[in-house]
Amino acid sequence: MKRKNILFIMADQMAAPILPIYAESPIKLPNLSRLAASGVVFDAAYCNSPLCAPSRFTLVSGQLPSRIGAYDNAADFPADIPTYAHYLRSLGYHTALAGKMHFCGPDQLHGYEERLTSDIYPADYGWAVNWDAPDVRPSWYHNMSSVLQAGPCVRTNQLDFDEEVVFKAQQYLYDHVRQDGDAPFCLTVSMTHPHDPYTIPKPFWDLYRDDEIPMPVAHADQDALDPHSQRLLKVYDLWDKPLPVDKIRDARRAYFGACSYIDHNIGRLLQTLEETGLADDTIIVFSGDHGDMLGERGLWYKMHWFEMAARVPLVIHVPGQFAAKRVSAAVSTADLLPTLVELAGGHTDSGLALDGRSLVPHLNGEGGHDEVFGEYMAEGTTSPLMMIRRGAYKFIYSESDPCLLFDVHNDPQEREELSQSPAHQALFEQMLGEARAKWDIPAIHQQVLASQRRRRLVARALATGKLKSWDHQPLVDASQQYMRNHIDLDDLERRARFPQP
Repeated sequence: MKRKNILFIMADQMAAPILPIYAESPIKLPNLSRLAASGVVFDAAYCNSPLCAPSRFTLVSGQLPSRIGAYDNAADFPADIPTYAHYLRSLGYHTALAGKMHFCGPDQLHGYEERLTSDIYPADYGWAVNWDAPDVRPSWYHNMSSVLQAGPCVRTNQLDFDEEVVFKAQQYLYDHVRQDGDAPFCLTVSMTHPHDPYTIPKPFWDLYRDDEIPMPVAHADQDALDPHSQRLLKVYDLWDKPLPVDKIRDARRAYFGACSYIDHNIGRLLQTLEETGLADDTIIVFSGDHGDMLGERGLWYKMHWFEMAARVPLVIHVPGQFAAKRVSAAVSTADLLPTLVELAGGHTDSGLALDGRSLVPHLNGEGGHDEVFGEYMAEGTTSPLMMIRRGAYKFIYSESDPCLLFDVHNDPQEREELSQSPAHQALFEQMLGEARAKWDIPAIHQQVLASQRRRRLVARALATGKLKSWDHQPLVDASQQYMRNHIDLDDLERRARFPQP
């Protein structure tokens, strides 16, 4: 049987709890909503680390950050870590990536045969966190300019990037149907919206009115927040600096518009599948790397384990194979590698480390795991901050901060912290014991420190003398584009036309 193609679409920093496929929401996502209506929607999908690079390294490898050294946004991603691209390539797939994956280090392919664009983020070690100087705030840390400057725009760096990403992805699909051969493709299309800065062109800004924008629930005073939240406020320079209400609204309105921009691009890709006759033979997966607090609890961006930062959209559509359904069990993006390999008819190597578990039993309606493990060791931390989500409960574990316990089924806004609740003491002690058995925090702490120190030294050295960038440079062979004299004109025009005359 011919293997199905795979189109994996990613958004960046798209918070699942406020999307209309999960809750009452003013956000307009007609294309994603149609895809969700005919696919399998995971209602409790999580990232495994609420920051871009660590989350993505775990997503592509199916292994938790501490196992592969994915500590922060400047962590080296080793070339010998198998990814879903390696597995699918071994199964005969053409593997391609258009857009962001934030690979750090000299290997910028990690199993993809080709990258159609460069990355929007740097590939070097310049964004390494420094636990040796926890009170020093580096210049590259997030600040609040994204909120204070929120509003409509004509053009941005991120728009330039996503327009190229989608154009190159469409061209890849057109090229696929114009070329000979039956090899299936796995095309990953990874856009950078709705990631801050919170600005979007007027057609998307004007999809919303100010009075349609729900505002964050009023939060406790900053001194009442958990220690990690307090550190985050200092990381992005919001401690003791109230934001103007109108700028909070502008930021959320622009974010909503950016979500609609993502949806518009999803529509372009789905239309291209239809036009090229690929729709019935292509698995579509839509997900993201983490969410955005958007002012809830007084927090912004990601970097915590609260629902707005840690829950991601996940929709899987397999034509003619799985009935449309909702899955309530807790799963994670680490589960995508074994899922894609199984959907492609392959098997993961039982002799290799793997933390993710296949979602195919869920797709078949046969149940499956209901458990997520997460690890965070980047901005705002001074020691590892781990997470277990199972059943109704989320347990946030640290050996330097008080642990947190929430019942996210009955308290989805996570307003009642249960670690001191007499009724939950047995559960709390059980999860604390489990976390301590799973994670050797002192050992992980030392691994992180050692990695940070190595990378700081290497980054300083490589910034001295002649610069040799690791950033991916897409290669284009102009001799094979458009009209060229070494190719017969009629043959060239026939091959470039679809459908062929």
